[in-house]
Amino acid sequence: MLNIVLIGSGNVAKFLFDVFSVHPKIRLVQVVGRNKEALNYFKEKTAVGSDYSKLKKADIYILAVKDDAIQTVSKKINVHNSLLVHTSGSIAMNALSGTTRLGVFYPLQTFSGVPPENSDTIPFCIEAENEEDYVHLENLAKCISSSVYRISSEKRRQLHLAAVFANNFTNHMYFMASEICTEQKVPFDLLKPLMHETYQKIMNQSPFDAQTGPARRNDTRTLQEHLLLLKEANQKKVYTTLSESIQKTYGKKL
Repeated sequence: MLNIVLIGSGNVAKFLFDVFSVHPKIRLVQVVGRNKEALNYFKEKTAVGSDYSKLKKADIYILAVKDDAIQTVSKKINVHNSLLVHTSGSIAMNALSGTTRLGVFYPLQTFSGVPPENSDTIPFCIEAENEEDYVHLENLAKCISSSVYRISSEKRRQLHLAAVFANNFTNHMYFMASEICTEQKVPFDLLKPLMHETYQKIMNQSPFDAQTGPARRNDTRTLQEHLLLLKEANQKKVYTTLSESIQKTYGKKL
């Protein structure tokens, strides 16, 4: 039985809480966070609190707070010789303090308040300073997912950067597409089969081979017509930047 304390009350903390609280090999001892209202989500199944100096005894302390707060919060806690890990993709392991045993427990997934369809496929990137702690984190991760990887801080930072392109920027493109649909009073739902097919292609071929569209075809007339249709300066800038990047990738010029 692994005894766990969660520090944080955001989307990642809620995800971990949901999977930990129903697992027979995990005992969720406590959730600690500054937002007392957000702590209501956890209080029916475990002890909650807002005082970092009153952490209960546990085997692993998981710091699931925003990146900018990791260093500050870890300085406020003292977990003696227990294992303290954070869940960030971009912050180095050694940014932590408060104990001599440090680690990273990074779920490579997007969390926006809606539970992932299948947690078993979420890659967990773990890091630790010694083999014993690696084993602890592997055992914990395997309680959630069958996809567990030992990845260094530097490799994890690069992976997180790639994830921003694959997820955050892609989602922003969906948002910009939805704005155009809203402005023209056409249903955004009309694009969803296309979005689904795009995803399916990436599952079966490389992104390089899957690329289509006017920039890939070097269809300059369509590219110029699209720029004339766009009225908002930021939309024009994004369209031009991405089109030029595609042209450069395939050895053509806009």
